[in-house]
Amino acid sequence: SFAWQMSEEARKKGLPPAVFLFPNFLKYEKSSSKISKIVRKFSPLVEQSSIDEMYFDLSRGGSFKKAEEICGKIKREIKKEEKLTCSIGIGSNKLIAKIASDVKKPNGLTIVEKGKEEAFLENFPIRKIPGIGPKTEEFFLRRQRVGARKPTFWSAPRFSGGAETSGKNKNIVLVKDLKKFSKDELKKMLGKWGEDLYFKIRGIDDSPIVEEYEAKSIGEQETFLKDTLESKFIISRLSHISESVFERFKKSEFKNFKTITITVRFAGFETKTRSRTLSQPSPDLKTLQFEALKLLTPFLDKRENPKRKLIRLIGVRIEKLE
Repeated sequence: SFAWQMSEEARKKGLPPAVFLFPNFLKYEKSSSKISKIVRKFSPLVEQSSIDEMYFDLSRGGSFKKAEEICGKIKREIKKEEKLTCSIGIGSNKLIAKIASDVKKPNGLTIVEKGKEEAFLENFPIRKIPGIGPKTEEFFLRRQRVGARKPTFWSAPRFSGGAETSGKNKNIVLVKDLKKFSKDELKKMLGKWGEDLYFKIRGIDDSPIVEEYEAKSIGEQETFLKDTLESKFIISRLSHISESVFERFKKSEFKNFKTITITVRFAGFETKTRSRTLSQPSPDLKTLQFEALKLLTPFLDKRENPKRKLIRLIGVRIEKLE
């Protein structure tokens, strides 16, 4: 939204505007599936954690050197077959491998040998630790105040009124700064997550690689050639997208869906989603189309679109697949 506003300001001044390219998720999914098949040639255990990220086990190779050789082969085959680069991190656990994979993007291979995990993490910003988002980061940067509530890692810490203590600013910026807190202190500040964090910042992670990956949703979206509020056109495209999503659903291993979600993006890039969870799972196209239409219709009138904003994009997604 901000990038679009800046682009419009530039255009009004006679400067070249930005060119926005919209994603092709169907193409992403096909490429992701092919890359997964390549990785499975080299590893007996693969966890697909997202469309562009996976964990795989190379412990059978017996050494980090052998793992490096295998990863080199994987990178070369992906480049040959998909014309894509990839970055790989090799570590003794999933936490280290994930962070190492980010070090030398876009075409890196980073190895963190056993025993070097803690030193590897120390000088990274705390946001590098999975689970530390902007709100937890903000909490560690704030000055402690009297009467502070115990924060939780999923909500922004709020502080009640009161004079500041003479205590110094937490000033926690790097992973090594977090180590000044004991396990009990982190647990007191952040609950169970604080205890987990104590081990993570020391490179300790025992989470297993889980082979079973369940698709969480099937969806598609369409960007219109021209922003519009023409209801007949928008409804016809919604029906078409619903049919396309349903075809992919029928070709999958799933038999039912329970949640329908629609996405609406306005001309100014403001994006909204609305969902409906059925009382009973359904395998029916008519149900999908009817519920999607019920969710979309308010955006065509004053209920969800009081300023009559033109619509740029719509999308349909089914979730809670069975």
